[in-house]
Amino acid sequence: MTGRPEQDIRRARRAVLAVFALNGFALGGWFVRIPAVQERLGLGEGLLGVALLGTAVGALAAMTAVGALISRFGSRPVVGVSAVLLAVSLIPLAIAPNLPILVAALVLVGVGNGALDVSMNAHAVTVEERYGRRVMSSFHAAFSFGALGGSVVGGLVAAAGIGVLPHFLAVFAVVILATVPAYRALLPSDADAAEGGAPAFARPTRALLGLGIVSFCVLLGEGAMSDWSAVYLDNTLETGPGFAAAGYAAFSLSMALGRLFGDDLAERFGPARLVRLCGAVAAVGLGVALAVGSPAFALVGFACAGAGFSVVFPLALSAAGGTEGVATGPALAAVSTAGYTGFLIGPPAIGFVAEVAGLGTALYLVVGLSTAVFLLGGTVRPGGGKAK
Repeated sequence: MTGRPEQDIRRARRAVLAVFALNGFALGGWFVRIPAVQERLGLGEGLLGVALLGTAVGALAAMTAVGALISRFGSRPVVGVSAVLLAVSLIPLAIAPNLPILVAALVLVGVGNGALDVSMNAHAVTVEERYGRRVMSSFHAAFSFGALGGSVVGGLVAAAGIGVLPHFLAVFAVVILATVPAYRALLPSDADAAEGGAPAFARPTRALLGLGIVSFCVLLGEGAMSDWSAVYLDNTLETGPGFAAAGYAAFSLSMALGRLFGDDLAERFGPARLVRLCGAVAAVGLGVALAVGSPAFALVGFACAGAGFSVVFPLALSAAGGTEGVATGPALAAVSTAGYTGFLIGPPAIGFVAEVAGLGTALYLVVGLSTAVFLLGGTVRPGGGKAK
């Protein structure tokens, strides 16, 4: 990277924003096409839950290893490889002929997304540290706006009757073409590679454990909204595929807006108080919407969930990146693994409960965990991140 340091860090911030947005765009397109894949393969909600478990297996396997890779090589090369892998992995989802192949394809999606998530957040923590102020929430806002764009495009494509394969081929092309210039602008690999002798894995500490529990709760809820919001509207409330896509769009929009202002809100109210408020908004809003059981209230409830979940995970990651005595990559890998355990096993678990009690009842699990976020908000300590 050439030029003045101030210009380099600004370019790197824009590049990280782009990577987060591309990650969201790719996943947003997949989330709103889940009903189409489910219908094509004739899967019930229980079998769909089994298939989605493949994403959990792939992501958790990748997250276990990627912290060590970041410590050794830096986050930059891991970001590049995993972004390409995620883009490629979408295509098998559109052509999988049966459940086993779909599961294998989702394992590949999980590997790409899990590795990209940890590595881009590690790079974001380094950028935040060099900025000297909170900017982590803005990166996650970019992810949410990207997911919103992906879900809106996906909804329009679905409503127009365009197949999943041409849709995902277009997403692949967009992600690859945009990743190349973003990768070139990232900080050099030695910006966050651990110094010689630094541990490759994070030792368990009380601080990381608390951050991991909060992340588990909020990301289980985020995963549930991602994978089941369209299914709930389309199948349970019988809205049709076009309106069903609006559920995840409402969730993504409110999450994006919350993250857009999250850094300023965290400075004003403090991380712990803000996390408690977010947990309350998600629990009350989604709980009321599920109790009413109408499409309009469902959109409002999903929006409340998005606003409530918006800043919790970015604040937890920022705090984890500032954990004393632990390299950034392994610390983020530890908290991300705990969080994404919820994100990735939550949707299959909800599918299993939905098979017995109905999807509307199963989603009350998200209400309960949002309440837990409210109760555990104090674990996200003020000033926990490197950036003050």
